[in-house]
Amino acid sequence: MSWFQKEVRLRSRGQGCYLVHSEIMEQVPEVKNIKLGMANFFLQHTSASLMINENCDPDVRTDMNMALDKIVPETLPYIHTDEGSDDMPGHVKSGLVGVSLNVPITNGRLNLGTWQGIYLCEHRYASHSRRVVVTIQGQPK
Repeated sequence: MSWFQKEVRLRSRGQGCYLVHSEIMEQVPEVKNIKLGMANFFLQHTSASLMINENCDPDVRTDMNMALDKIVPETLPYIHTDEGSDDMPGHVKSGLVGVSLNVPITNGRLNLGTWQGIYLCEHRYASHSRRVVVTIQGQPK
């Protein structure tokens, strides 16, 4: 059993849900060396989140962002407002969606379903670059 860990950076984006699967995997070619294992993706931020969802139709990402805005409206009477009106809703969305994913690795590839990919959900209006710690545990090929 071997372990590997690496921090990857995701380019700056404003509010929305983005398919970042390829952007992450291009920075973690070490997955190809694992026969059987697990990859953990941990986002080091409190106003963005990671999720697995449909990787084909970009309308899903638009609809997901719209639904999150409806579930967590900016108009609630938040107390924490020092960092802007989008900050506290971003924290709530991040808490609901989550900042960590576990994905099995099989024969050097993430073992996701046909239509699944990794999303970054950015909950702030301004563009932010984001960091993801990728930890891999598994049996080498």
